[in-house]
Amino acid sequence: MYVQATSLIQKGFWSGFVPSQGPLILKKLAIAFAFLISLLVLAVGGLYLKGGSAEVLLWAVKIFLRQEHEPNREVTWAVPKANGDAVQTPTGTKPPNVILIVADDLGYNDISLNGGGLANGSVPTPHINSLAQQGANFDTSYSGNATCAPSRAAIMTGRYPTRFGFEFTPTPKQFMKVIGHYKGDHQLYDAIYHKDREKDLIPYETMGLPQSEITLAKLLKGNGYRTLHVGKWHLGDAPEFRSYQHGFDQSLSFPHASSLYLPENDPNVVNSQQSFDIIDRFQWAAGSFGMRFNDGELFKPKRYVTDYMTDEAEKAIEANRNHPFFLYLAYTAPHTPLQATKEDYAALSHIEDHTLRVYAAMVRNLDRNIGRVLQTLKDKGLDDNTIVIFTSDNGGAHYVGLDGLNSPYRGWKATFFEGGIRVPLFMRWPAAIPKGVQPKVPVNHIDIFSTVAAATGAKLPSDRPIDGINLLPQIGKPADKGPERSLFWRTDTYRVIRKGDWKLQVTQNPKKDWLYNMAIDPTEKNNLASKEPERVAALKKELEAFNATQVKPSWPSMAEAAIAIDKNLRQKMTPTDEYIYYGN
Repeated sequence: MYVQATSLIQKGFWSGFVPSQGPLILKKLAIAFAFLISLLVLAVGGLYLKGGSAEVLLWAVKIFLRQEHEPNREVTWAVPKANGDAVQTPTGTKPPNVILIVADDLGYNDISLNGGGLANGSVPTPHINSLAQQGANFDTSYSGNATCAPSRAAIMTGRYPTRFGFEFTPTPKQFMKVIGHYKGDHQLYDAIYHKDREKDLIPYETMGLPQSEITLAKLLKGNGYRTLHVGKWHLGDAPEFRSYQHGFDQSLSFPHASSLYLPENDPNVVNSQQSFDIIDRFQWAAGSFGMRFNDGELFKPKRYVTDYMTDEAEKAIEANRNHPFFLYLAYTAPHTPLQATKEDYAALSHIEDHTLRVYAAMVRNLDRNIGRVLQTLKDKGLDDNTIVIFTSDNGGAHYVGLDGLNSPYRGWKATFFEGGIRVPLFMRWPAAIPKGVQPKVPVNHIDIFSTVAAATGAKLPSDRPIDGINLLPQIGKPADKGPERSLFWRTDTYRVIRKGDWKLQVTQNPKKDWLYNMAIDPTEKNNLASKEPERVAALKKELEAFNATQVKPSWPSMAEAAIAIDKNLRQKMTPTDEYIYYGN
């Protein structure tokens, strides 16, 4: 119909274009324009009837917001002019290089280290496993938050993100309106949109890590390191919040939170679209496939994103091989949208479920690329004195629609059950860390900052609380549970504390206390809150004291949705299913 209307305009204009028929031409144009507007109204109305405001937003995103980025351009990683031998630790030794590798939404059971793994362990992850086997594998390791951005803020600063207002993942208002009014076919409870909080909103692009924060990159740069970033940032998209403004000398990064791995119709890709997930549908509609180098324009990656990121990481290592460097390699895999290379997909023909096969192929590809980084270090003679840290920003996501991603733990990304915050934390440093050590101390992403500072001889900031601890002493005495401390998580009214072997979750929607003895019930199946009222009261008091030291969020959580603890989004919720509401 759009073509017909356009043809009508063209015919009406050209056939009557003589001065004496000017009014007639204008009348025909007005009729054609009105016809187009009518078609638009009908189309939007039809979309609304089909799926409400969500369908209208997805259509608008695809038509008006999708951008075609510039062709790929060559990235040049600068070779440092300064003498790397001049950088020394307090003991006079050459400081180690540091590579921090962060996967995105990697489930606890996505790697095969402990006899688990995807598709009943049939998708091995030998290269990721090797980091634990050849170094330290922290037995009980937690993310800084249950979602991407606040967790990354904790990693970068060594501080609880609630100390500086970075409590919620940055999200555009219109998208949160859709989330807050959307209810999928398998969801039992309505989402909630907080219209009253709109007055406190700030522009989406300025939802970023405050420049007053001292990132790990700033810390190491001040100690003579070259600082390099490849991949996801998600700590603010306005120029003043990007990684090159937070201490990185050079940065090859994505805008926003996620990216396609290849264009949807690329001949080398296999896609799995999750029609039941509004977030996945938004990502496909946006079709973002671009990266920027420093403050340049967005351009298309040369090939499958995970492979391309590793290409550039190898180049960055080569350029800085003679100078101490910090490389933050933040992969987007295996975050949605689910896309695999045909090569990796073909290698997993034994997996019948298409979604699982694509997801597993992405993990297979991620593992191979980490192996490439490790081989590059070896080939350049750098592996012995390079600290390689591996973790994930949070647990596997329920919206992927696959069971068992966080097995044996309950919960998902966007919950503070173990499945949402229990993540791998491996640290390999052949020159200083024994092989296969398994420290028992519960650790958190906030500890990476202090540990790297100690290893490199960088002085911790003294003008602010640093919440993390140096983990190197615990590596030397792995059986020791370390200094007595509590760990905290907060997202809006959802509050959590782990103190020793006890973990308390406090939710307001539903209004409930969840108390678990992690020493005997690490999978959180036996809620002891009703049997231990005094312990609950004491832990709540400590939670309240912690919250009193935190600051107001820099922007509000605009929407929250119910997440079933024991079911993925492809499974239908029932009234007996336990659930929590999670903000943003």
